[in-house]
Amino acid sequence: GRKSLRQKVVDELKHYYDGFHLLWIDTKVAARMVWRLLHGQVLTRRERRRLLRTCADLFRLVPFLVFVIVPFMEFLLPVFLKLFPEMLPSTFETESKKEEKQKKKLNAKLELAKFLRETIVEMAKRNKADTG
Repeated sequence: GRKSLRQKVVDELKHYYDGFHLLWIDTKVAARMVWRLLHGQVLTRRERRRLLRTCADLFRLVPFLVFVIVPFMEFLLPVFLKLFPEMLPSTFETESKKEEKQKKKLNAKLELAKFLRETIVEMAKRNKADTG
């Protein structure tokens, strides 16, 4: 079924609320990680990636807030997201966007694996020709 305009607006407001809430939680966790780093502890690879993602999200939040604060600027947000797809902080991404990004990464990895396999086959053929 189709959603009414009011329901669409409520859904968007919930989406932004959830995004800001998740960003707040990530920021608190990142602050604890920075505190641990300043006191000489070493972060795991997973913690380091999360800290880097959170810092990147905070830097992406600055241009995003312009769209939220300036009246009627949010109507231009889809245009800017089309031009700059990585502008939105990761906590504001929808599930479909996350799945699309994962599919692109998987396709790139498959292409790389295919290239490497073909390279190895060519090297094996060349080595057989050299030794035979």
